[in-house]
Amino acid sequence: MPNDFVSVIQPTASDPDRKRSSRALPVLPVRDTVLFPHAVLPLTVGRDSSIQLIQSLGEEKTILVVAQRDARQDSPEATELHQYGTLATIHKVVKMPNQSLFVFTEGTERIKLGEFEQSTPFLTATYESIPDADPGKTPELEALQRNVVSQFQQVVTASPTLSDDLQTIALNIEEPGRLADFISSSLPFLTTVDKQELLETTDVNARMERLNKYLVKELEVQQLRSKIQTEVQDAVQQSQREYYLREQMKAISKELGEGDDSNKHITELREKIEAAGMPEETKKEALKELNRLQRMNPAQPDYGMARTYIEWLAALPWAKSSGKEVNIKEASDFLDEDHYGLQKVKDRILDYLSVRRLKPDMKGPILCFVGPPGVGKTSLGKSIARALGRKFARISLGGMHDEAEIRGHRRTYIGAMPGQIIQNLKRVETNDPVFMLDEIDKLGRDFRGDPASALLETLDPAQNGTFRDNYLDQPFDLSKVLFICTANQLDPIPAPLLDRMEIIELTGYTEEEKVNIAERYLVPRQIRENGIEPVAAPKEETKPEEGGVPESQLPEPVAGEPRIIFPKESLGIIARHYTREAGVRKLEQLIGTVCRKQARRIAEGKTETLVVTDEIIHQFLGGYKVRVDTEIAERTKRSGVAVGLAWTPVGGDVLFIEANKMKGKGKLDRTGQLGDVMKESVHAAYTWIRSNAAMLGIDEKVFEELDIHVHVPAGAIPKDGPSAGVTMATALVSLLTDRPIRPLLAMTGEITLSGNVLPVGGIKEKFLAAKRAGVKDVILPIDVKANVEEDLTADQVEGITIHYASRIEDVLAVALPHTLKDAVQDEQLREELITTAA
Repeated sequence: MPNDFVSVIQPTASDPDRKRSSRALPVLPVRDTVLFPHAVLPLTVGRDSSIQLIQSLGEEKTILVVAQRDARQDSPEATELHQYGTLATIHKVVKMPNQSLFVFTEGTERIKLGEFEQSTPFLTATYESIPDADPGKTPELEALQRNVVSQFQQVVTASPTLSDDLQTIALNIEEPGRLADFISSSLPFLTTVDKQELLETTDVNARMERLNKYLVKELEVQQLRSKIQTEVQDAVQQSQREYYLREQMKAISKELGEGDDSNKHITELREKIEAAGMPEETKKEALKELNRLQRMNPAQPDYGMARTYIEWLAALPWAKSSGKEVNIKEASDFLDEDHYGLQKVKDRILDYLSVRRLKPDMKGPILCFVGPPGVGKTSLGKSIARALGRKFARISLGGMHDEAEIRGHRRTYIGAMPGQIIQNLKRVETNDPVFMLDEIDKLGRDFRGDPASALLETLDPAQNGTFRDNYLDQPFDLSKVLFICTANQLDPIPAPLLDRMEIIELTGYTEEEKVNIAERYLVPRQIRENGIEPVAAPKEETKPEEGGVPESQLPEPVAGEPRIIFPKESLGIIARHYTREAGVRKLEQLIGTVCRKQARRIAEGKTETLVVTDEIIHQFLGGYKVRVDTEIAERTKRSGVAVGLAWTPVGGDVLFIEANKMKGKGKLDRTGQLGDVMKESVHAAYTWIRSNAAMLGIDEKVFEELDIHVHVPAGAIPKDGPSAGVTMATALVSLLTDRPIRPLLAMTGEITLSGNVLPVGGIKEKFLAAKRAGVKDVILPIDVKANVEEDLTADQVEGITIHYASRIEDVLAVALPHTLKDAVQDEQLREELITTAA
């Protein structure tokens, strides 16, 4: 695109008049630009054809400069150019970094295009010179010329963009045609169409008259603009006058002893800023904003936003800490009182508190509690705050997809607010709370930003000492805050964010731990929340609800006597046969259901103490919902069924793998929505069995005469992972040797083609799932023995026999009966389990 800058050289002697040239010259099409004779114009040449045109010129650098009819055309043809243009000489060519050319051209005379002789690589055409006819010194033309010069001088004087030197140049030009061309090229308000019309107007009188109209119109526009400017300036002066009058009124009110609400508020804000303990730079900014607010009219739109901003700065706990000394013994008692078990987690917290006691100015670590729902991640944060004597703040990150929720909005937006971090610090009124970030693995992300990236600065101990919220735009020290994150699984958390956190895993509870937790915490809480606490004294008679029993007719309750009792055996039944979870959330819901049933009995007039027995549980909760121990015994009665252990995001679980055979041609089918890794495990197990058929006592003909189908039930649930390799092999060997596996036995491990058993992850979750399912024997890879000894306590291992295997032969030796006596004993044990459950 050409530059809008136009400069003019001093007038020179005219060339001799020419009519028609037989010589063809290159034609340079230009957009939104008109070059007038005797004007110098810098042009930016970027088209390939135009660059070739400039580069093809020899010593005589003469071209025809013609404007396009449509500026949007990139490759205009002859018919798309105006007929009138300018013969121009190129004085200088400068090559730009972007490969375009910067060309200085000087117009010499007005021309009319003739015939086009060449179209590629650039246009060439003959031309006809259009000299200005000498109109003579007529009084009419002289008056018109003087009028145009005068108006041009007024336009230049009123315009801030035009140089005053243009007036001097215009006064020194005597020829009317040259003067009209000079003024036309100097006026920036003329459009390309207007300039092209002036260029095509060959009659000097007509050209001067047309130019005179443009100048008159521009002067009217400038006068109107000046009038508008004057009115605006008058309005500003009036506003300033009102401001001075208000200031005088304030001074008079002060002398008379009458209060001024705005002054009072400014004084209060100034006192809060002084007392907030801000850093020096922040205090300086706050006072600057306050002084600006004091000068503002309360009716201005910005007044409310400025006042809110200052109030936020003054209300934040810049220097206010809890200041309590850490007592390790007291903190340990609080953790034991609030939570049962979780010894590793408690030890890590007490380690942190001990370091905090020795080094009070330490930067807070970023802890991340990872575990299935209901294991007490959030409540642990509250216990830590209680042990530290600090305030507790919590935000849920689940589904958050706007970065401004963390960092806040910029003050340029209407309704801008600080982010959740700063809002919660203002709410708790201390700069060192225990800050819980729940569900960090469920952060969203969309066009509004990535909250996980915004959390990087917040959760980095090396950076959060100068955390800068977008709304405050001032650094705030978050290094004293103890951040605790919670997540159900680590995979969705971005690696840079995960790198800043210390991972503490909460895997789940055994049945015994669930019973103790229920007895200590869940039952008392549900009794309290459902209004069936022991009464201290008889209540006064009140008007009964419609359909209820008047309290005057209810038996007198005994003061202090419990209204409901949950024996440990009953809690064990609920945990074992009505829940199937790693945590205790569902268990608490069921205890709450029983409590609500008792509340209804009391409202109906049955106020005797209710002891929750097995029969009461059946009555209130229905029949057993979970019978995994008997299910294992029943399903493993037939050969080809093995029990595996799987890891899930909500804890461990047992996995049944079934195999069956039918007449066929040795085809192997796999169903149950298996992932690629689990399909490979089936093939690896099948290949190992075929290669070791003789050792296993399997006739090799069965692989040619039978089709085998391996199925993992719950086909609607996707399943993947290498942990089922040994389970697949055991199920296939059980099927092909017609030996059911031992009752109440489960296993996990990866298998190789050579028969080695490789280690797998999630051992603690899988082991606890086996214990919840009533499994008595567990087969694990030999390489995870150290994990078992480190992660599992003696109480958790109690009641289960662990068998370690390094090869698949070790697994089969434990999983399958080897004598008729073993098979009979297994069958008797299964029948006993099924009969007892019935």
